[in-house]
Amino acid sequence: MQQANIAYQTLAPAPAETGAPMSQPAPHDLILGSYNLHKAVGRDMRRDPERTIAVIREIGADIVALQEVDRRFGDRRGVLDLDALHAATGLQPVPFADKLGRLAHGWHGNLLLFRNAEVERVLPITLPGLEPRGALVADLRVAGHPLRVIGAHLGLLKQSRLLQAQRLAEEIGAEDGRPTIVMGDLNEWRIGPRCSLMPLRKRLWAVKSTALSVPSFPAQMPVLALDRIIGCRQSTITDLARHESDLAVMASDHLPIRARLHLRAAGSAPGAGSGAQPGPESRPGSGAESGAEA
Repeated sequence: MQQANIAYQTLAPAPAETGAPMSQPAPHDLILGSYNLHKAVGRDMRRDPERTIAVIREIGADIVALQEVDRRFGDRRGVLDLDALHAATGLQPVPFADKLGRLAHGWHGNLLLFRNAEVERVLPITLPGLEPRGALVADLRVAGHPLRVIGAHLGLLKQSRLLQAQRLAEEIGAEDGRPTIVMGDLNEWRIGPRCSLMPLRKRLWAVKSTALSVPSFPAQMPVLALDRIIGCRQSTITDLARHESDLAVMASDHLPIRARLHLRAAGSAPGAGSGAQPGPESRPGSGAESGAEA
């Protein structure tokens, strides 16, 4: 697979740094997506990167967190053609240098894709726990709005997830007060005190009964809300749903999920979306509490 040959955008100095008056950006909506693509191996046991790219195109998101984009062993070669992905979707990966393999696309299999945004900073972090896991932290500017996006894939063991959530909590919030969004396969379906995401509760809508979640695993009959898009008090997330096309049901063992993010003008009152009760499609699966860990 080829590495993408894309010129990345860089930011000019902010108005505050040049002495010019700071203008407030207008409210802005964008679509978020998260997808564990299972190394592009579908339920038919075929590795089909073109099919995976077609699913990502169907999602239609402006920012996407992908998991399992690289082979786990050997040269950790990325499974997608990033040039073909960009041509089909307009999405490009956030740039970072310290990869685990020369041919890898992501960091411990995590990749963040974006379009119509400027990249300010990207930080790959290694997460604690028994399995090798990681996350990407990207500071973006979207239509003038600063935004931090964290893409992660947490472990299968609850104790590992607790440690990993504690590490992610250190990256939530920035000195400039920008909102933080956490997306990915978090391998946790529970809501409430038994949830291994409890370390995130102070700043994110992650564990309360009003937290938005939607079953996404297994793809053919989703009952567990393993994949999450989690907002904070400075952002409004609505319209959370799984993407359940015929192609998506076959392309991976997880279904992708998508949601709408509303970036408010600075100083405006929070909307109800982040803490709103989920609609029928977004309620946690009724049988998820007793399910086995996946």
